[in-house]
Amino acid sequence: MRMLLTGLCAAGLVAGAALADDLILVVNKGEDTLALVDAETFEVMATVPTGANPHEVYPSPDGRLAYVSDYGGAQGTSVTVIDLDTASATASWDIAPNRGPHGIWVSGDGAHVWVTTETSGTVTEIDAATGEVATVWHTGQAVSHQLIPTPDGAKLYIANIGSGSVTVITRATGDVVSIPTGAGAEGIDVSPDGSEVWVTNRGDATVSVIDVASDTVTATFASGGLLPIRARFTPDGNEVWVSNANSNNVAVFDAATHALLATVEVGAIPVGLLMEPNGERVFVANTQDDFVTVIDRESREVTGRIETGDEPDGMAWAVRD
Repeated sequence: MRMLLTGLCAAGLVAGAALADDLILVVNKGEDTLALVDAETFEVMATVPTGANPHEVYPSPDGRLAYVSDYGGAQGTSVTVIDLDTASATASWDIAPNRGPHGIWVSGDGAHVWVTTETSGTVTEIDAATGEVATVWHTGQAVSHQLIPTPDGAKLYIANIGSGSVTVITRATGDVVSIPTGAGAEGIDVSPDGSEVWVTNRGDATVSVIDVASDTVTATFASGGLLPIRARFTPDGNEVWVSNANSNNVAVFDAATHALLATVEVGAIPVGLLMEPNGERVFVANTQDDFVTVIDRESREVTGRIETGDEPDGMAWAVRD
């Protein structure tokens, strides 16, 4: 069921300013907003109201829309649709009885929105044209939290915090299998070539690597800190960055050898991680400090910060055609 919103417009839109070609989207889960940040100047151009306790965001391929998971303290049942041209929320998609929307992604053709609905133990596929729930898969696992598709969209990988596992959904067949990784499996990303999935096991302070061809764990190693909570490949696939929430750092790994190359100190409770599409900068949401750290990827030096709102968390980069 798609619910249209009227009268819900941007709060704090910079007067007379046109929105930038590229935007950094930052969810402020403590104040129920999405910040639209100019990717060049780091100016917050607008803050847009969302549903309750939003956690993650992902844009449409053309950068005109953004989809926000309204977690609602694990009891939410909606996804907010935001028009990035007008900086306003235009729809709220009702996905009940699926509850606790968290990890969210959009298919490469923009036709589908995938969201983990962790309280229900499900993954929900939404028709982006209508807002209707198209498919629901049951993971059979506890707290299905984060989601990443393979580049071709053939498989979905879901990190299950409560079960310490990763669920693999093959969309063409509907097959659902789960792979044990480590306690508190949460952060997850896929290599640009689609050959590997890395998952952070926050309870074990480890990272596991899954071979996509065989769906088996090929390596597990220390995460470089405590409570590893997110992982992101660099666009060239050479490095993986891991945010360690309880160590206030980000660890940098060689993707091929799994060697720890460096740790970068950031703010309190780093959670969300975002890679600039050209690989030049890394953005880290420091949830407890209410700012996003900006890091030069090559030098691994902190170069700035962006104050977006209360408890920044999930982030995405919108390339606007």
